[in-house]
Amino acid sequence: MADVSVPSLILFIASIVIAAGVAGVLIDTVTGISGALDDRGADVAENIRTDIEVISDSESSVYDAGSDTLTLYVKNTGRRTIPAVNESFDVIVDAQYRTNVSVTIVDGSAEWTPHGVVEVRVGGLNLGAGDHRVRLAVSGDEETFRFTTEQ
Repeated sequence: MADVSVPSLILFIASIVIAAGVAGVLIDTVTGISGALDDRGADVAENIRTDIEVISDSESSVYDAGSDTLTLYVKNTGRRTIPAVNESFDVIVDAQYRTNVSVTIVDGSAEWTPHGVVEVRVGGLNLGAGDHRVRLAVSGDEETFRFTTEQ
């Protein structure tokens, strides 16, 4: 009887140790996945609440050839306040990423709240006559604006 119970006891203890190790790994993995899902959910919720619209008239003169500056007015049509700083805007003009961007809140308030308008100025451009395209990206929302220059 003692010959059978000692090996069984050793196998039982070994199986308990292995099960505890596997459970520890699974708990750590599930905790990591849960944290990643929480972070991703917060990012998606922020992107859903973000919406912008370019309200500049494409028929008007948005490009000043004298100063090589493009001026666009952009409205916050989303449901959250967006930081109105240069780093919040990714601007691509005619397939070239632009870094010479300045952003000013039109009504002078400190924050770009929903229904607020900002003036986006892109300097250092040298646009010839013809059709052009500007792509604005803010917090996951993108807008495309097309205009024509005459010279």
